[in-house]
Amino acid sequence: MGFCLPSFFKTRRNEIVTKWVDLLKTEVGKQYAARSRQELMGTVSKAYDAEVDVILNDDYERINAFITDITKMRLEAGFLLSDVQKAFELFRRLAIDLLIEETTLVEFSDSVVRMNDCLNYTIHRFSDYFQAMHEKKILEHNRLLEAEIRERTAELVESELNYKTLVEEINDGYFVVQNKAIVFANQAFCNMHGYGLPEVLGGNFSNFVAPGDREKIVEIYKKGLDEQARPRTFEYLRLTKKKETFPTEIQSKVAQYDNSISQISICRDITNRVRMEKKVRESERMAYIGQITTSLSHEIRNPLSAVKMNLQILKKNPQIMGNDQRRIDISAKEVNRLERILEEVLDFAKPLQIKTDRVDINAIVLASLELLDMKFAEAGINTISDLDSNLPTIQADGEKLGQALINILLNALEASTYGSKVEILTTFGSDNGDEIEIILADEGHGIARQHASDIFKPFFTTKSSGTGLGLSNANRIIEAHGGRIDVGNRPIPGAFFKIILPVEKTE
Repeated sequence: MGFCLPSFFKTRRNEIVTKWVDLLKTEVGKQYAARSRQELMGTVSKAYDAEVDVILNDDYERINAFITDITKMRLEAGFLLSDVQKAFELFRRLAIDLLIEETTLVEFSDSVVRMNDCLNYTIHRFSDYFQAMHEKKILEHNRLLEAEIRERTAELVESELNYKTLVEEINDGYFVVQNKAIVFANQAFCNMHGYGLPEVLGGNFSNFVAPGDREKIVEIYKKGLDEQARPRTFEYLRLTKKKETFPTEIQSKVAQYDNSISQISICRDITNRVRMEKKVRESERMAYIGQITTSLSHEIRNPLSAVKMNLQILKKNPQIMGNDQRRIDISAKEVNRLERILEEVLDFAKPLQIKTDRVDINAIVLASLELLDMKFAEAGINTISDLDSNLPTIQADGEKLGQALINILLNALEASTYGSKVEILTTFGSDNGDEIEIILADEGHGIARQHASDIFKPFFTTKSSGTGLGLSNANRIIEAHGGRIDVGNRPIPGAFFKIILPVEKTE
């Protein structure tokens, strides 16, 4: 049995009306969200029946009466014109989504043209009531709406055979697979994978999937063909021409294309979403670690204080001399070291609070070097500074930035050998001309390739002592200032840390 538009609107009425009300409550503005569901069900039901009368019967009596009533209601309640127009547009959006599932292309195009004519009339007539207050805005909106309707209608008619122009301008990748081969792809799909269209067409789709996910994707597509199931959504790593991989989501459905069973799919880059989900999970994990760390630290602090106090008492005992006195000194030194580690762990567990003021980066660098001057001298390491005198002041937390610099300098000190040097320089300006760079370079053993992605992770360390929190805290501070730290190895032995801080633009 062929598609019947009157039957479609009759059987889908409750579904469209209910979803229409849901979208009004969630997507069209605060004023709609504040209305009662009962009121919206009443107005939306009337709007639906009136629109269907126009589409099926060319009967405008009910829509004209409804427009008069709804305009008075919305004007008195202070609704925005644009919000009410959006509310009418929801009818088209919901109906089209359902029509796609039930119609052929020709039936779909004819139905959409009818709806476009109906919505064009409805919105024009409704907008006339606002003309006195919003004439310029309404005329501009109508021109844009008419142009969009003409454009969309033309695209639907022209895409009768292959839907090409329907999907060519969307941002997501759109492609069709027949017998494992790609027979159609839009430009967005080509851009996402770094290929030209001739390189894509005819290619096996699995070639655009990372090797580790190919077996899974082939099985999903095969199962979809076997079951003729509802649309599927799944995630995988896509493979680009440069052999890079990126998280991607596909929505796929089995359908007819050029009279053959095909799988029509939309792929979307979800790199940002995956990165955000990872950050959320990391934040939750760190919050849990912070709670445990704070609890343990308080339990450790009191015994440490007692040990330290008793060592100080024993040190003053004149009967303790020689090696015993040296053992007490060693114990006291280790207690002090444990207290420093405890403070570092507690600082990590606390939420980072930034208190900004105008600060001079060069002054912070010099203060940090001065604070560590004795440590570098004792280790036989020379420090060389080259500071750009043209650095502007920036809005930042000077104390926290100093802490980050000290942590990185201490890391450089620990990586260096006697007689080597540590260089620190500052520069202003980059490709954008609005960044300050602080570069710290040492002549140590450099960073092992397998550790490059881990050095900023909390508690990661390759040293026999230490907490592995110094670089993590430094990175956290710089990111809180909207900056970043780039890390790498020098051409000569050693590593470098490049701190990049944004400079707020002035008009």
